[in-house]
Amino acid sequence: MKKVYSALKGITDSKKLSAKRRTQYYLKIKELQQQGLLDFSISHVAASVIDTKGITYAITTAIHRSLNKVNASPEETEVFLDGGLWCNPSYSQETIIKGDQKNWLIGAASVVAKVRRDALMVRKGRGYPEYGFERHKGYGTKYHKAMIRKYGLLDIHRKTWVN
Repeated sequence: MKKVYSALKGITDSKKLSAKRRTQYYLKIKELQQQGLLDFSISHVAASVIDTKGITYAITTAIHRSLNKVNASPEETEVFLDGGLWCNPSYSQETIIKGDQKNWLIGAASVVAKVRRDALMVRKGRGYPEYGFERHKGYGTKYHKAMIRKYGLLDIHRKTWVN
């Protein structure tokens, strides 16, 4: 684990890093994964699930899916989570407020999530060019809200989060 920590020295909350620096860390994380030194998984939950069951349910579902994808054994896995999140109680876990700034593993997860989500939004932007997803990455900017008012909601929008 010391080699992984050294390779990711300085990693922090993805929002505090430039897009270029996030990409550099992401590529290093992928390299460490290919070397078998760490593992991660990305799990998506549909906007409709967030709308019907809530964000906490959706996040918990994604955590469980990711743990299953990497075959994380509860006996051999320690889970670090940001904010007020929790996973299956059979796992040893620690929840850290502002964890993406305080814990390098949570920071690394933050970087992976943001890089992958931003790439997804760029792809969505090609499919729905009028919405400008590649520009605002799906965040509730004035431009994003204006495009929703102009063109309406899509299935990929979280309807409960629209003002």
